[in-house]
Amino acid sequence: MQPLQKRKENVAILSVASNSMLVAVKLVVGALIGSVAIISEAIHSAMDLLAALIAFFSVKKSHLPADESHPFGHGKFESTSGLVEAVLIFIAAGWIIFEAVKKLITGEELAAPAWGVAVMFFSAVMNYFVSGKLFKVGREADSIALEADAWHLRTDVYTSLGVMFGLLAIWFGHRFWPGLNLSWLDPAAALFIAVFILKAAYDLTRKALGDLTDVKLPSEEEEWIRSIIATRRPDIHGFHRLKTRKAGNFRFIEFHIKVNPLMSVVSSHQITRELKRIIMDKFPHTTINIHVEPCEGDCPKECAAGCFLEKEQRPIPVLKPSG
Repeated sequence: MQPLQKRKENVAILSVASNSMLVAVKLVVGALIGSVAIISEAIHSAMDLLAALIAFFSVKKSHLPADESHPFGHGKFESTSGLVEAVLIFIAAGWIIFEAVKKLITGEELAAPAWGVAVMFFSAVMNYFVSGKLFKVGREADSIALEADAWHLRTDVYTSLGVMFGLLAIWFGHRFWPGLNLSWLDPAAALFIAVFILKAAYDLTRKALGDLTDVKLPSEEEEWIRSIIATRRPDIHGFHRLKTRKAGNFRFIEFHIKVNPLMSVVSSHQITRELKRIIMDKFPHTTINIHVEPCEGDCPKECAAGCFLEKEQRPIPVLKPSG
């Protein structure tokens, strides 16, 4: 099996290639039959193409190790790309809404909707296949850029099917009920696409901003870290100041542990090394900083919350000489 980074790059290239082809096909067919829904889908695919290019760049860049200019690594390139993609999707949705409303007002008729049905079906099948590949590798690599690209394409599947059924209804109308004007279904389908796009853009914006503003790890991940620290009782008397954040697929975790004041440096170092090993087995690509402190009985509020000792087990505070 190929290394994970190579698979990430290959699936990103696949997304770029498939989107390039779909943009061209949708634009040609949409222009030929005068379908604002298909042209809207072409714009949607164009945004996906740009998103795929950004994802490919960020996947290559975020993999680079930490250096002098980026001591915490390059993980935020993925989060930044996710935010840029979201902005592009918002712009695309605004354009689609404008064009759809304009066509609803003018009531323009469609020519040869059968071609539109065929291209939308092809688009749905293609995007379902590529998005599945992106989801698989994105989740294995914990890559927000690849997952964002996958959601773009999976959204395209549903919107393409929506447009396809709208065009199918218009086609049947032309063949069996010539006097019935169903052309309004085309811009209505475009508005349907816009709603899906806006929802995808909102979710992606929230996720990307979370990483860029150093939001803590999900509560279940933090709870797992706490449980791992607790397994080292009674060597660890307690812990506090747990801080976590994420950048791309890189996690950053730091916390303080309290130990017996008489414990040797070697023993305390062994504890921190073991904790780091367990955490990194669960979350690869994690930077962990553990600060060791002596447990001397002075229990401020933040320390008491993570104390593992019963009240009668806590050492009596040593009075420090004043001055």
